[in-house]
Amino acid sequence: MKDEIAPLKNSRPRPILSHDPQGGGSPETTDGWKETPTPMSLFDSTQLALESALRGASIRQTLLTDNLANINTPGYQRKDLDFHAQLRAAQAAGDVADVEFRPTTDPARIVRADGSGLDADQEAAELAKNALEYQAIVQVMGARIGILQTAIGVR
Repeated sequence: MKDEIAPLKNSRPRPILSHDPQGGGSPETTDGWKETPTPMSLFDSTQLALESALRGASIRQTLLTDNLANINTPGYQRKDLDFHAQLRAAQAAGDVADVEFRPTTDPARIVRADGSGLDADQEAAELAKNALEYQAIVQVMGARIGILQTAIGVR
């Protein structure tokens, strides 16, 4: 008797059936196959890292636009996020899914006479650079999801 494939909306993963030629481990059926629940995530650590990088780039984009919006505010301190370093640290710790991004300010950085730590040209350049990174991350994520869709026969 063949197992029917569960609908995709079912939140409970189905066990993977594997043949055990050694005969050890789990109870076997009469045809020599055993049911072994194998936890398996659809998304690997690379996809999780890409999702975190996308979130980091999005947060940084917001901070950079806030900086530009406050370009004429006396005493405003520039805010930024080095999501690359924080993501590297999370990868080294083995937890890229739950990266907690922390924006920073540099109070010692004073660029203008009014005490502001902002340079409009630098902010605009950083904003453009971050937008390109965001776009590249989205394209890589889209390509990876396309590969998964092709593998499961959706496209």
